[in-house]
Amino acid sequence: MPPMQAYLDLLRDVLDHGVDRPDRTGTGSRSVFGRQLRCDLSPDGPGFPLLTTKKVHFKSVLVELLWFIRGDTNVGFLHDHGVTIWDEWADPDTGELGPVYGKQWRRWQTADGQEVDQLREAVWLIVEQPQSRRILVNAWNVGEVPDMALPPCHTVFQFYVTPADPVRGRPKPRLSCHLYQRSADLFLGVPFNIASYALLTQLIAHCVGYDAGEFVHTFGDAHIYHNHLEQVNLQLSREPKSLPRLRMSERLAGGGFDALVSAEPGDVELLNYAPHGRIPAPVAV
Repeated sequence: MPPMQAYLDLLRDVLDHGVDRPDRTGTGSRSVFGRQLRCDLSPDGPGFPLLTTKKVHFKSVLVELLWFIRGDTNVGFLHDHGVTIWDEWADPDTGELGPVYGKQWRRWQTADGQEVDQLREAVWLIVEQPQSRRILVNAWNVGEVPDMALPPCHTVFQFYVTPADPVRGRPKPRLSCHLYQRSADLFLGVPFNIASYALLTQLIAHCVGYDAGEFVHTFGDAHIYHNHLEQVNLQLSREPKSLPRLRMSERLAGGGFDALVSAEPGDVELLNYAPHGRIPAPVAV
């Protein structure tokens, strides 16, 4: 199967079988409900799942992910690195977004006023209790959703560790990730989301001394906005190309959670990315 073919097949599925529905933005969309993609992230796999039928801005993927990992909720860090993807939702005076992803990942507010660092606990479990079925991070904090500039679209993710098995060609444990996304803008958002969580999985694996395994992406409402239909058809007319690879700094290797939260954009390098050209499209806010 060509690289990212499952994603392209999902676009065709929505075009051919989706239902046209109104939506919060007033744009209108064509959608299906309940779909899943799988991406092989293993060292002997096809490569890093960054879409090649159009150019995806990897720097924005990387910087946004590091922003989440830091627990930040202000666009200042993004702006310091030339990334403006959250500007439409930020407070124009302060740059604040409310208790969005980073807050929930790193400082989940409990009923008694304490804070839980979900990401730290997840990395600890990955290393110390890799057989656990409780290695989850949840961004959908019901009590704080009304205070968020944008409620989370990618809501909860779970990690799974496959033990090392040298006989079967797995010299290290492999880390896999399963994401549930309640709302999925297939043309603009989903290529970004796939790359982001694949990167998160590979980055954590690198920091704890594992290999990456698989990224599983489950969707609730998977949709194409009506003003993206022309762009989607253009993209589907293009042949996928070979996937790129990632190179991560040895500075982070085996450094655990402390290495993860200290990661900088220069610690991750994208290699051999040669996609088709960009396809501009409006963002539905």
